[in-house]
Amino acid sequence: MVGPSTRTYLIGRPTHLIRVPLGTGMRRSDDPIDRRTHRKVGAYLFNQTWSLLDKKRRTAEEDDEMLHAAHASRYHWGRAGTALQRSIGEWQISRVYADLGRSEAALHHARRSLELARRHRLAPFYVAYAYEALARAASLAGQRADRDRFVRAAQRFGSAVRDADDRRMLEEDLGTIR
Repeated sequence: MVGPSTRTYLIGRPTHLIRVPLGTGMRRSDDPIDRRTHRKVGAYLFNQTWSLLDKKRRTAEEDDEMLHAAHASRYHWGRAGTALQRSIGEWQISRVYADLGRSEAALHHARRSLELARRHRLAPFYVAYAYEALARAASLAGQRADRDRFVRAAQRFGSAVRDADDRRMLEEDLGTIR
């Protein structure tokens, strides 16, 4: 009798099949990509996402590329980064979903960003930006009371940010939330 641990699923196109035992998945120690490469690819995809976010007009294909690049960046940082990079990655994914008008997904990733920032006691700048993402997503969802509450939280944490340029950037971003 074949048990669950010996069954396999075939993944990929018929010419490039990979046998993956059911319920096992790839362990981090078996990862064929080294940490340095994960970090390099994560950073590249993060910057690629920003290049697409900054475009005034994007095609549907560029919207898809932007979304996939943000998720892929977060994946690579999840393999080789710290809680800081994971929180920033969740924030960026939330920003992409907000830009695409998808409030539910934007809220989900904003919550993840805040959860990581708070659990790992990240600097006030990162907590403030997690609240900024929540405010932006709540605004998109039509949740005005939550939007206002999250903006106030972002401002409260932002006031503890020492760098004046970082505080100004946060205030400017908060000013774009309607």
